[in-house]
Amino acid sequence: MIVGVLGAGQLARMIALAGYPLGVDFIFLDPSADACANSLGEHLLGDYNDPRLLAQLAERADVVTYEFENVPADVAEFLASHTQVHPAPKALAIAQDRLIEKTFFHDIAIPTPAYAAVDSFESLEQAMSIIGWPAILKSRTLGYDGKGQSLLKSADDLKSAWEQMAGVPAIVEAFVPFSREVSIIAARNVSGVIVFYPLSENFHRGGILRVSECCDKDPMQQQAEIYISRLMEALDYVGVLALELFETDGKLIANEFAPRVHNSGHWTIEGAETSQFENHLRAILDLPLGATTPVGKAAMVNFIGGLPVTEEILAIPQAHLHLYDKDPRKGRKVAHATVRTETSEQLVALIKQLTLLADKVDDS
Repeated sequence: MIVGVLGAGQLARMIALAGYPLGVDFIFLDPSADACANSLGEHLLGDYNDPRLLAQLAERADVVTYEFENVPADVAEFLASHTQVHPAPKALAIAQDRLIEKTFFHDIAIPTPAYAAVDSFESLEQAMSIIGWPAILKSRTLGYDGKGQSLLKSADDLKSAWEQMAGVPAIVEAFVPFSREVSIIAARNVSGVIVFYPLSENFHRGGILRVSECCDKDPMQQQAEIYISRLMEALDYVGVLALELFETDGKLIANEFAPRVHNSGHWTIEGAETSQFENHLRAILDLPLGATTPVGKAAMVNFIGGLPVTEEILAIPQAHLHLYDKDPRKGRKVAHATVRTETSEQLVALIKQLTLLADKVDDS
């Protein structure tokens, strides 16, 4: 069985590592010569819209998937006319545009912050009279890890925030006074069977995820499962999907969804019976889905910008280090570590140890 992957970054790398025990081979299409997954399969080096490479991928792969949502949707559409593509291009197209995404949430009764489309400074001023303060101005497309966003605290912020958009289509959203940020990850296979992972509580700094902690038996779990089931069914989704949510006043409000394996689910590699990466492959190959039961108390800590000394991480007996084979660079995710233990108190202590190591090399 050959799986084609659009993108060859760290998520593709972890998909491949999960696939080898299942006897799956991989072909990656990526424009970067030093993409970190390229040693784990055949690397088709070139642009995502290169017709020659797309033809090769479509001919040789039994199924094609993607590791991030900024792959051109028309590329996925082309491939879907020649071979199986999961998740479907529709999910990719919706996730790429924040306005379309928010409207889709609204149409399937998943609550969101108040929002409005803005395409000029005048329309931004008009929208603010409805949205109110504070609010967040976001580019509609190509935003990730906090990029393309500006916090609007008062009318004094409008002009500079709009200038930063540089004329691109945007969306303004009401700021949610959340008590915490959580995400739910689920997998749905071709046959329509869905399995859910426990909620992850997520901690960001500078718009980049720093820590995710598994929250087994969380009181918000059922509500999150209802929303992500609704989303998957509406999209006829196949694969792993992550839904990012704000909790406020005992309710969940959707922020965005990612049609792929997700950073907040990295703890599942050692912390769940079946990792999100293996279940993604099981789903797109229509194999029985694995159990998502957590194994002990688990969490993940990202290493951003640089790497601590490997021996310092491995000196923590419960730590599992995952290097991405990427050169250090400001704001870049270069590795993560997971920890798994028996009690919540032990988990807090382990997260603190890893966070202190991460902060030493974090230049973001």
